[in-house]
Amino acid sequence: MKRVTTPSLSGRVWGGSILLLLSACTPHPTDVQKSEELPPIYPDYVDVTIPKNIAPLNFLVRGEVDAVEARVEPLARRSQGGERQITINARGNELCFSLDEWRKLLLDNAGKELKVTVSARDQQTGNWTEYRSFLWHVVEDEVDLYLSYRLIEPDYEVFSHLEIRERCVENFEERNLSTYKLVGNRCMNCHTHSVQQPNLSMMYVRGEGGGAILNENGVLRKLNIQSPTGGSVYFTFSPSGRYVCFSTNVIIPAFHALSEKRLEVYDDASDVYVFDLQEERVISSALVADSMVFETFPAFSSDGKSIYFCSAPRVSLPAQIADLQYSLCRIGFDERTGTFVENVDTIVRAEGEKGSVCHPRVSPDGRYLLYTVAAYGTFPIWHRESDQRLLDLQTGHVDSLTIVNSDMSDTYHSWSSNSRWFVFASKRDDGLYGKPYFCYIDKQGKAHKPFCLPQKFPSFYDHCLKSFNVPDLGAREMNFTAEEVGKLF
Repeated sequence: MKRVTTPSLSGRVWGGSILLLLSACTPHPTDVQKSEELPPIYPDYVDVTIPKNIAPLNFLVRGEVDAVEARVEPLARRSQGGERQITINARGNELCFSLDEWRKLLLDNAGKELKVTVSARDQQTGNWTEYRSFLWHVVEDEVDLYLSYRLIEPDYEVFSHLEIRERCVENFEERNLSTYKLVGNRCMNCHTHSVQQPNLSMMYVRGEGGGAILNENGVLRKLNIQSPTGGSVYFTFSPSGRYVCFSTNVIIPAFHALSEKRLEVYDDASDVYVFDLQEERVISSALVADSMVFETFPAFSSDGKSIYFCSAPRVSLPAQIADLQYSLCRIGFDERTGTFVENVDTIVRAEGEKGSVCHPRVSPDGRYLLYTVAAYGTFPIWHRESDQRLLDLQTGHVDSLTIVNSDMSDTYHSWSSNSRWFVFASKRDDGLYGKPYFCYIDKQGKAHKPFCLPQKFPSFYDHCLKSFNVPDLGAREMNFTAEEVGKLF
């Protein structure tokens, strides 16, 4: 289908509203038949909550469609008028908003609801259908502007052509933070901010000659973080930025004998340690480095006084993989002395969840902890039943996040710095490719329906053959380049 674009949308004031139309040659609805069904749009942006600083929610209409129109207007009209509304038309099935007009629309309607009405023309009959309207809830709480992620093939055989990218979420600007071309085609692990700020971050480049790439105010250096049981795998920073808690994992990939399952990844050994970035020393405790227990996925609390991690009794693997279930635990840590506090608490028991807990992440305000639950094991990205949970650390209440989770894998979450948003990787579209979804948590702790990261052209996801792996939010743009990373190799 042919796409017609225009350099910009022009505005004209009619009856106190701002109406924006594409060129006159674009088809407009005539003899419209109304439907009570919601429009078959992709991505699914029906009744979602969005921040006032997000990029345009461009979408397409599925089906045999050769022309589309969308009208976006405030739900509650003021009697004196003056509200901004947008009407866009296009040949084909894709609708793409003007970035400038979209920004004005959201700013004018922050804290309000927008009504969206979509019409589409059937390619065969030429008949127009106007679908049931839906809402966009625009909130004042902004999401952090930058998102980093690893682009990787969703397969167990291939890790070539890896890239770690950074995207500005209020527009469509994207750049590489690291690319396979500049690091000798080594495997790269994901990029993680310290407290969502660009002055301190770290990523891993695997293989011989690799190491942890530490960014300190734009100055890069390669660290060799080793413990008695191996190198660092999963990690997070302490709030002060001095310490990194990390796990060492001997990771084993194995094929399933069952046809409905593809791959299982499990740890043959794993322990938790802390690395002092100032003195470049490893800090250990037998309580989190027990050879009879698997410990993994460490994450500092927002005040730095605790480290959350996942723990499971050792079982015979791979024979007992279905019995491998992790609980969420917590151990104290003293940042002043750089020592573990000798106590371990179990926060969420595996038997209570009837599954295995992974990926704990504490909100910056210290109120909530997000985690993932799978049926078993420690690699939920391959488990379609993987769901997320929200633990209120003040009340102990666990929200099953029914409105957030899908029937496919939902994993790898990261908080925005204001604790009102989190992003996660979901395979809900096709069960294979992970995409970034954003979820709003309001001041009452209620989760709202998530939305997929907008793209300049919504058909992008239909053609992208990469997964967005471990999305991580940052408040500002990173201060180094892929070329600077490459100079370390």
